[in-house]
Amino acid sequence: MHSERPKPGVSLQRTMGLFPASAMVAGIILGASIFVQPSEISRHVSSIPGMFVVWLCAGVLTLCGALVCAELASAFPQTGGVYIFLKEGISPAAGFLWGWAMFWSVHSGIIAAMAVIFARYVGYFTPLGDTGIRVVAIGAILLLSGVNYLGVRLGGSVQTILTSAKVLAIVLILIAVFALAAPEQAAQASPTPAEMPSLRAFVLALIAGLFSFGGWHMVTYAAGETREAEKTIPRALLIGTLVVTACYLGLNAAYLRVLPLAKLVASERVAADAASALGGAWGAAAVSALVIVSACGSLNGIILAGPRVYFAMAQDGLAFRWLSAIHPRFQTPHKAILLQAVWSSVLVATGTYRALFTRVIYTEWLFFGLMTLGIFRLRSRSFGTSYAPAARVWGYPVVPLLFAAACAAIVINQIAADPKESAMGLLLVGAGWPVYYFWARKNNSQGELANGNH
Repeated sequence: MHSERPKPGVSLQRTMGLFPASAMVAGIILGASIFVQPSEISRHVSSIPGMFVVWLCAGVLTLCGALVCAELASAFPQTGGVYIFLKEGISPAAGFLWGWAMFWSVHSGIIAAMAVIFARYVGYFTPLGDTGIRVVAIGAILLLSGVNYLGVRLGGSVQTILTSAKVLAIVLILIAVFALAAPEQAAQASPTPAEMPSLRAFVLALIAGLFSFGGWHMVTYAAGETREAEKTIPRALLIGTLVVTACYLGLNAAYLRVLPLAKLVASERVAADAASALGGAWGAAAVSALVIVSACGSLNGIILAGPRVYFAMAQDGLAFRWLSAIHPRFQTPHKAILLQAVWSSVLVATGTYRALFTRVIYTEWLFFGLMTLGIFRLRSRSFGTSYAPAARVWGYPVVPLLFAAACAAIVINQIAADPKESAMGLLLVGAGWPVYYFWARKNNSQGELANGNH
């Protein structure tokens, strides 16, 4: 295949500042899960104090992961994020397998799943059949991919607007709940004293909480288009994670104010049930609108982030060189954006994203654990001045060890709970090994040929 390199003078531009970067962190995390996930946590931890401890611990562990990413981003403030961190801290093969899993299943699967959630809630206002849901979902992917095709500044502005809107909506919901909820509703929501959960139940609830914080790392993918990335990315990670943790704690308090704990445990759409209890049909409509905005914000941020990894891989010769092409006018990795849009749309159209996503999503935490261990390797090696992060992890080595332990717990729990599906997920990721060696050998051959010609 013909190799295509970025044209001279054309490069990704650093146009994203602190506010859009923070909006990207908060906007991606604040997806649809907070509107359904609390019931998953309450199934394992059946007391109000226990639930809040779980959410708080999940927020703290996510912050630990964000601090790990902050140090690595300040040391490697370039396009690619986690791919770069794995490549530098562990090995190029680890970085490649991360990008491989991202494109074929994890990242593209998240885009497909979030687009379908968006479409289903659009269906609350305009009835849609199964085909209609898929058409709307694909339309959302293509529209937001088009926005990000036209420039990271535009994509970042859309992200800022959507994130601001959803945070404002959450604040208004909290005010409405605590101002309008009748005292007898609050009294009915008070549970009877519950026993302390077992360690296993607490860990299972914590894992569910951590999945609700997913996506915090994606802002690092666009570091090459962020102004003063070595300072901006760490600050954005901190601000975004704290904002989301506050929103999650507030929303759970609101749910528990209007719903009895037993109903919360049984609910599959806890936010809609809470809104219906408070405001009837208009409350359910308001939450459906919030989920639409929330899913749209997450979808935009995820679409913005992914192509930067494939772009970085192509620059390293580990993917088709044309994926490193930069649009001469919009300064975006436009071909990588288009390829991601096409594959995510295929996953929506065929429905295959469900199986791929559920089998592989837990392996994301395996890579997070490797990324964290990479910090210890980078700090211990004789790198001279080549590893000089502008921001270092607070509480080192305790903080990264805590996060690495959380990653291990998620992976081990998934393997123990469903060995067959877990093995399938590992096989899907491992299928990238021979592909990596193909690209690596091709690069070596081209390097030898260039040296010979010289």
